[in-house]
Amino acid sequence: MSFKTLKPCLAAGLVAGVIALAIPAKPAAAAELDNQIYTFFQMDQNEYRLSDGDDAYVWEAQGWAGTDYDKLAFKTEGEKAIDGDLEKAELQVLYSRLITDFFDAQIGIRYDFEPNPERAYAVIGLQGLAPQFFEVDTALFISEDGDVSARLEAEYELLITQRLVLQPTVELNIAAQEVEELGIGSGPTDFEAGLRLRYEFTREFAPYIGVNYERGLFDTADFKRDEGEDVDAVSFVAGVRFFF
Repeated sequence: MSFKTLKPCLAAGLVAGVIALAIPAKPAAAAELDNQIYTFFQMDQNEYRLSDGDDAYVWEAQGWAGTDYDKLAFKTEGEKAIDGDLEKAELQVLYSRLITDFFDAQIGIRYDFEPNPERAYAVIGLQGLAPQFFEVDTALFISEDGDVSARLEAEYELLITQRLVLQPTVELNIAAQEVEELGIGSGPTDFEAGLRLRYEFTREFAPYIGVNYERGLFDTADFKRDEGEDVDAVSFVAGVRFFF
């Protein structure tokens, strides 16, 4: 493994040490009560997207194992054209630490298997429940080449009935530098918004339908035009959300 590949690991380790030192240790009695190990897995998006272009299968999932305060977590998302190749595939492995009643600080590694070229990133993030019950997930990424980017995701759950739930979602990606080989311009790169209506047969299992909108922004949109790709796309979606 080259030093270039190790750079994200070293950066994440340094941040981990800073966070660990900044958080005071709990009393021994309280620590004993918090040693119970729990596990969680959620498939938040597991859907077929129907659009004017290529139809696609899209997934977004996360899970963790650990105590109330310390967890080993992972996140993954990706997209595959139904009649084509894998277009996007990302995996994050994170250490997650509870820092307030509603938020976890997270550090770790992200690896993009697609698109080519494959790339590794150090990750520093914050995930939790904001005021007004908005679920937010923010992350700063530093690639093995030193490129810096950020992602902000937010979602909200509106109960129409005890079983029928409307869920709007938004995602914004921002890059500090242009990365031409990945078709990424500097500044805001792309925006995605979705609206999904699900029916919860149980809390753990809920089929849904909805609509999703994606758009490249500014210089990234110019890269898409130069490659003959659509700048934006509207998709109708159908899938199943579950957790355990």
